[in-house]
Amino acid sequence: MIGKLKGLVDETGPDWLIVDVNGVGYLVTCSRRTLEALPEPGGLVTLAIETKVSEDAIRLIGFTSDLERDWFRLLVSVQGVGTRVALGVLGTLTPADLARAIALEDKKAVSAAPGVGPKVAARIVAELKDKAPASTNLNAVLDVGVALGVADAAGNASVSMRDAVSALVNLGYPQVQAASAISGAVKKLEPGASAEQLIRQGLKELAR
Repeated sequence: MIGKLKGLVDETGPDWLIVDVNGVGYLVTCSRRTLEALPEPGGLVTLAIETKVSEDAIRLIGFTSDLERDWFRLLVSVQGVGTRVALGVLGTLTPADLARAIALEDKKAVSAAPGVGPKVAARIVAELKDKAPASTNLNAVLDVGVALGVADAAGNASVSMRDAVSALVNLGYPQVQAASAISGAVKKLEPGASAEQLIRQGLKELAR
């Protein structure tokens, strides 16, 4: 199985590229965002690869990072989400955007991806709410301050909110689930709530 390709961009198409690795051209299917991030033909590229094997073909799916590939694997685990839809989501949302959308239960953001209707978006949010790749950056999940009205001048979530989510993660809760619980806690508490207050309310949210 192929897990990574490093070579030269030989040719690109609407949803694919050919990577020249020591004279061998590998056809790789990619999201729109991945294709837009590629160097010009002849440039060096390194892609994380998901190998999909079917009865009549071996298909290589390429990603700019292991994290993006991890999110792809989670997306295709959702009922009704295949390779095309998963790549559509990742072509519309960065891994950080997707993590925030799931943490905030923002089905509208997920449904902005091509091929994702309201029902599929709701299913993605519901089924992935308690999951996140181990490599997900905690700050990426927590940068929801603007949406919650608790952002600092730089648009980042408050320190107490970050500390509260970190505490729940340390208790064993997945990052996305912890962030979602603290997001709910922030909405119910007074502005400027301490980390301790957020943790207490967050645990109540998780117990629902």
